[in-house]
Amino acid sequence: MNLKLTISFIFIILLACSSSTDKNVKKQESLNQIVELKFDTAIKTAHILVALCDNKYQGIIPVPKAIGNGEDFDNNLYWGCSYGIRSFFKASKNWTLIAKKKVSSIRLERLVFKHKTSNFYLVCDAYKGQNIKDCTIDFLNSSAGLLKDTLTVNGKTLGINGNSKLVAYIGHDGLMDFRLNQNFVNVDRRKRDVVILACKSKKYFSSYIQQAKANPLLWTSDLMCPEAYTIHDLLEVYTKSPTDVEKMNNVAAQAYSKYQKCGLRASKNLLVSGF
Repeated sequence: MNLKLTISFIFIILLACSSSTDKNVKKQESLNQIVELKFDTAIKTAHILVALCDNKYQGIIPVPKAIGNGEDFDNNLYWGCSYGIRSFFKASKNWTLIAKKKVSSIRLERLVFKHKTSNFYLVCDAYKGQNIKDCTIDFLNSSAGLLKDTLTVNGKTLGINGNSKLVAYIGHDGLMDFRLNQNFVNVDRRKRDVVILACKSKKYFSSYIQQAKANPLLWTSDLMCPEAYTIHDLLEVYTKSPTDVEKMNNVAAQAYSKYQKCGLRASKNLLVSGF
């Protein structure tokens, strides 16, 4: 009887160990299943992820109802308004809109712009305001190389998300409102450039960007308005001189100072780079 109990006990332990091992193996396999998709590496891309402004679902100081509806991208402060991503880049003399589409129920619109004087593409995604957490997670996964994708436009295959040269987040700093339980550890030893235009983004995103081993070209030290002119002028330098961080910081600060009328010194103190 004791022998049978002992054998049964050992069997249960082995079964538990086997189950635990299987789970660990599956977890590791899941981490390793980041498919390396083929794309044209001669074409450089930047991918901007925008969390639409949302009075109802985000911890923001309410803006007028018409521009604070996180489902109405056409009129949203960060997208369809004059200084929103879509309107500002469409009006730019340096970029041409070549494609637009709805991606999913969460990503309400995707725009693809081509720079007029260089072989550089810009992909912009508008996330529903209620899904700011999804937008933040996608940005961090892209920064770490955990989320990679491609996009075919006019016969050319572009690298987007973690396959892009630069990944940017624009919108309310959701990390002020919620915590993320997962890690965003770099898996391919590639250092991506990132821009984070959100309030106090250096403070709230720093630990995740360090995990991702990404290069913070521009983020913020205090409260700010994440409109399009800042990244627009930064990209104009980036398309030509992607390592000239000082010049990028200067033009970004000049743009912010011009539109916000807050003074150049204040803008330079707000928009910073590195850790």
